[in-house]
Amino acid sequence: MWAEVLPALHLRELQWVPDIAHARVTCEGELCAVPGNPVNVRVVLRLGDEVLAEQTVRVDAERFRFDLAIPALRHGQDRFRLLWSPEQPTLIDATVELLPGHGPADSVASYLGLRDVGVADGRFLLNHVPYFPRMALQQGYWPQSQLAAPGPEALRREAELVKQLGFNGVRIHQKAEDPRFLYWCDRLGLLVWGETANAYEFSPTAVERLTREWLEIVRRDRSHPSIVTWVPLNESWGVPDIAAVSDQAHFAGALYHLTKAVDPTRPVISNDGWEIADTDIYGVHDYAPIGASLLARYGDVEAVRRTLATGRPGGKRLVLGEIVAGRPVMLTEFGGLSYAPAAGENWFGYSTVTDSGDLLRKLDDLVSAVLDSPAVAGFCYTQLTDTEQERNGLLAADRTPKADPAKIRAILNKPARSLPPEELDAYRDPAASESDR
Repeated sequence: MWAEVLPALHLRELQWVPDIAHARVTCEGELCAVPGNPVNVRVVLRLGDEVLAEQTVRVDAERFRFDLAIPALRHGQDRFRLLWSPEQPTLIDATVELLPGHGPADSVASYLGLRDVGVADGRFLLNHVPYFPRMALQQGYWPQSQLAAPGPEALRREAELVKQLGFNGVRIHQKAEDPRFLYWCDRLGLLVWGETANAYEFSPTAVERLTREWLEIVRRDRSHPSIVTWVPLNESWGVPDIAAVSDQAHFAGALYHLTKAVDPTRPVISNDGWEIADTDIYGVHDYAPIGASLLARYGDVEAVRRTLATGRPGGKRLVLGEIVAGRPVMLTEFGGLSYAPAAGENWFGYSTVTDSGDLLRKLDDLVSAVLDSPAVAGFCYTQLTDTEQERNGLLAADRTPKADPAKIRAILNKPARSLPPEELDAYRDPAASESDR
């Protein structure tokens, strides 16, 4: 906790929306009150000592929104030095000053990442280029402090461990993560799928509370360049009868559309895992114990179509309604390898291994099957760390690796097969414009 002395009129909220296609950034802000007289808001964007943009606007309302042109984004190949990605997490420093003309001014230091995310032709796109997410399921749990990190250094270390193991992202699971962790994902370069804790059961009260809390999370975190996908629901939790009861289906659909209304710049999955309807990505959970089973279900485009239409890897239908062409398919939970439990041990898991060597062999088998499929656009391995009885992390709960991190990294970073040209048309959405493609 901290206390901060502020002038009577000050900035209360600040958001950034990059648009690299049009070489600009939208600055959105909110003052603490409606100004008695119009005030100036001055914004300066810098990369090191280089000034990329500078603009002053006149504001006479509580909320303001304006665009800043960034000419350097139009400079052909030179623009790539400005773009954010896990491999090059370039951050732009921003200074926002509120200049009321009389009385003390307010100044805020901020940052942003210039990047674009989307989906097309069965692929996830980062900065308009197909990109293969290799993520870990991250529950952000510590034995000594539970869902709160034991200290700020633990949050940085968590992000560093994810990169050390060879992942390029995390799917934050059933938690609104500490913004300080998101900062390190921005700074060090990790993709993030943002999620939240789901309700225990469905009711009008649950609808009201989850909707309110979810919109607050999206509003709080949407300026983080690391966040590339929103996931309001997981595995039909809180909507257990979504396939049969219309009000639960309407709720999931409403969360999808509300999220897109608040933030149209990122893909959204209404219900990750199975029983998916409104979505930009088909996120499938499949804990097959061997790679051959994954290849049988996802090894090519036809196998994926068949699995989405009739498969039930989690015991539930994967897709509710029509399967939409052009949307990527990702295994957003798979693996779950854990050491075999001792007799009477409190444990929950999927496949078991005997030692670190066995863990590496089975991890290689499962990951290789996913990477060998031209029809799978990314993955999320379960999981990063042990979490109470779920002891299927690549790290123990105290963050000790269960196998050589260099060997895990080598397995995770094998090349992924690109979609063969003759199969590309199978993924194209006929309604997509050429600019979308």
